[in-house]
Formats: sequence, C-alpha cells, structure tokens
Amino acid sequence: MMGIIATHKEYGITLMDIRKIKKLIELVEESGISELEISEGEESVRISRAPAAPNYPMMQQPYAFAAPQQQPALAAAVAPAPVAEAAPAAISGHIVCSPMVGTFYRTPSPDAKAFVEVGQKVSVGDTLCIVEAMKMMNQIEADKSGTVKAILVENGQPVEFDEPLVVIE
Repeated sequence: MMGIIATHKEYGITLMDIRKIKKLIELVEESGISELEISEGEESVRISRAPAAPNYPMMQQPYAFAAPQQQPALAAAVAPAPVAEAAPAAISGHIVCSPMVGTFYRTPSPDAKAFVEVGQKVSVGDTLCIVEAMKMMNQIEADKSGTVKAILVENGQPVEFDEPLVVIE
C-alpha cells in the first residue's frame, strides 16, 4: 500500500509534474525503501509504503518417537531413518518437553559431563539439560522424580516448542 502527499506550501495545491511523481513511485518500489520525501522550491512530495505483512516462519509438524526396530541386513547399507519418524504411542513414561524453540545441550559446557544419563535417578528440580534460546542458557529441570528412560534429542540439535526431550519413568 502506497501513500502519496504532494503539496504546494503557499496555495495548498499540487503543482509537481505527475510524471516526476510516477518516476519517484517506481524508484521507491524498486529500491525497497519505506519512505521518500522530495522538495523542489515550494513544492514537496512524500511517498511512503506501509510495512509488508510480517513473514512468520512456518511451524514444523511435531516429531514422533518410537523405539528402534530391527531391519534386514540389506537395509544396513542404507542410512537408517531417524528415530523421530515413528509413532508417538511407543513412548511410555513421563515426557519432559522443550518450553521453547532453541538448541538442546546435554552438558553445561563442551568438555563437561552430561547433566543426566539414561538409567540415572533424578529428583524434582534436577537439571536435565539446557535449551539455548537467543544466547540465553535455560536449564530444563525434572518436574517428576524417577529414572531417566530415554534422552530423545542429540547434543547440539535444534528443538521446537513442546518437542519431547527426556522420558522419565
């Protein structure tokens, strides 16, 4: 959407050549600038564009997880499909999901030991992992006591909002 204001200061009427105004409109459209104001003597014109509708990224479909299945030897030559493409019904236990979009980390630093391992007992409030979002490290804590049954995301992988991270039994 384009708005044009052209005025003559003394008389309040437009006197600028319409061809010049059309050329200015073309320049604004081609350059991508949002506003242009030109003055010639007592005449001035301001051309402004309304901001484009925001372009939000499309959300991916939720990931589904299941236990790995044995495949025939012939399939071993082909790269195995990620576990994330199986049915969600295979996950049993309490699932801790990501509260935000970010990057999943199992350790507080690259050379440190993981917060938790599969088979480890955890209590409410124990740190399970970190999700980094906008350079902020957000500790994800256990909201249930139990034993870590599965860690569903690899270290350093991006995660979506509400994506399953850890299963506690």
